[in-house]
Amino acid sequence: MPCVKFMGLFLMAVGLFAQAPLELSLKQAVDMALADGNTRVKLAEEAIRQSEARRDESRSALLPNIDGAVSDSSQTRNLKAFGFSFSQAPILGLNFSTFVGPFEVFDARVSATQSIFDFSSIRNFQAAKAAVEAVKADNQGTRDQVTDQVARAYLAALRAGAARDTAQANVELSVALLKLAQSTKAAGTGTGIEVTRAEVQLANDRQQLVVAENGVESSHLQLLKVIGLKLENKVDLTGRLEYAPTEGAETAAALATARQNRAELKAQNYREESAKLSYSAAKYERLPSLAAFGDYGSSGPAINNSVPTRTAGVSLKIPLFDGGRRDARRAESASEYRQERIRSADLRDQVELDVRLALQSLTSANAEVAAAEEGLKLAENELAQAQRRYKAGVSTSIEVTDAQTRLQRARDNRISALYNYSIARIDLGTATGTIRSMIP
Repeated sequence: MPCVKFMGLFLMAVGLFAQAPLELSLKQAVDMALADGNTRVKLAEEAIRQSEARRDESRSALLPNIDGAVSDSSQTRNLKAFGFSFSQAPILGLNFSTFVGPFEVFDARVSATQSIFDFSSIRNFQAAKAAVEAVKADNQGTRDQVTDQVARAYLAALRAGAARDTAQANVELSVALLKLAQSTKAAGTGTGIEVTRAEVQLANDRQQLVVAENGVESSHLQLLKVIGLKLENKVDLTGRLEYAPTEGAETAAALATARQNRAELKAQNYREESAKLSYSAAKYERLPSLAAFGDYGSSGPAINNSVPTRTAGVSLKIPLFDGGRRDARRAESASEYRQERIRSADLRDQVELDVRLALQSLTSANAEVAAAEEGLKLAENELAQAQRRYKAGVSTSIEVTDAQTRLQRARDNRISALYNYSIARIDLGTATGTIRSMIP
């Protein structure tokens, strides 16, 4: 019986522990997504494995090719098929048959070929290696994009949480103002319409609180999906929307940082190099290629009656005419190389645009935060003065309600400003390829 009771307590504790929300910081959320949690990260890892397999496949043309074979057969042959024809012997009157067999043939052999010089295969291997580096750079770019995606989802969840807290504060303020209206009415200095007005405001604020709570749940589900966690998990975000001053970055310095760190640029440079090497490989298909071949084994009428035999040699292959296939492939690879050069130029322009837009957004967000903070202080002072005037009987509740509405708007403006500023910092990190350094 004590064991059963202990087991019940243990299972209850496990259940409570399983239901406890997961405390999650922004850095932890990003780390979880990058640790093979996010679908894009998993696909990027598989892309690296595929490119490495293609590299090994192209390298095989430069390595020995060794085969082994064992055969044991019973054969018959018609010698006439090989050009032999026997006439009747004039003296003995004998006839020689052109059909021979059956006879046994056993052969066990190892054969090998080795490329000695094939410049086209060498270039193909070099192009495949450059392609692997391009995919690895793409993988880093994917990880930066996932970091950006998780950061945005986390900030959206923080914004939803801040909006819920603001809605809760608005409800508490409305309750306090309702009590004030009721007390002034009881004292004979207020009217029933002022109490009704306060009740309407409270009802509206409670509705906004319900909407804000639903927004928190939705943002948490979106965050769990981006990270790659099960959607039934509960999370408790430890971060807050805060203003973290960013040192002013000059455009030239930011552009230099982007050109050095942007994974997309690195990947495109490798793709352009791979296309250039592939074009070179197609061009050098016209060159002769040299290879060595040989085999060694044992052959005879039976396994116990066989003798060693061998073949060894060198072959020189000189391309002459293949119906224009090589010329067409060379033209195609040249066009692909030109395409990659065009993409490189366009990507460089896009990176510069991203950096300039991010810097502009950050400057604007800085000013927006400053204006929102000042507006919030002014709205709080206005409401305090309106409450004092209302208590003193020198104004009506309309003045308090107006001040309350402006305070709520100022609170919302502050949340939006902090969110926009945080997003602008993330944009700058993504544009310069340093987003991981932006994650606290």
